[in-house]
Amino acid sequence: MNPILALDFGRARIGVAISDELQLLAHPLETIPSTEQATSRLEAIVREKKIDHVVVGIPRQMSGTIGAAATETLQFVEKLRAILACPVVTWDERLTTVAAHRALREAGKKTRHTRGYVDQVAAQMILQGYLDRRQHLAHAEETSC
Repeated sequence: MNPILALDFGRARIGVAISDELQLLAHPLETIPSTEQATSRLEAIVREKKIDHVVVGIPRQMSGTIGAAATETLQFVEKLRAILACPVVTWDERLTTVAAHRALREAGKKTRHTRGYVDQVAAQMILQGYLDRRQHLAHAEETSC
């Protein structure tokens, strides 16, 4: 199996995480500045790492509705779908950045030192949630047969 890539899109930075080849564990990969070059960098990562598909976290509001940040992210998803050679899927990522800040704080990391890294950790949390859900669904399907 090829790895899966996950993105935590933001106006300033894009956190990137990658799965292992078994598609079981997520690992932080890098933080990309949200500039015009971001899509070409992601295209290079997809090609270099032979990515199976890309998961982009959609920051829905707590009510489940789509706000301004989610709308911007969905526009970015459409750009990626136009240029990447693999599928791009979306995943509900409510509160992952908050959880990433909390996890880094609990690990003793100072907030000002983790600015670039927090986006990678948020992407890792998005991807791990996605991978866990896939595993759960696969297991449920196996036991129902």
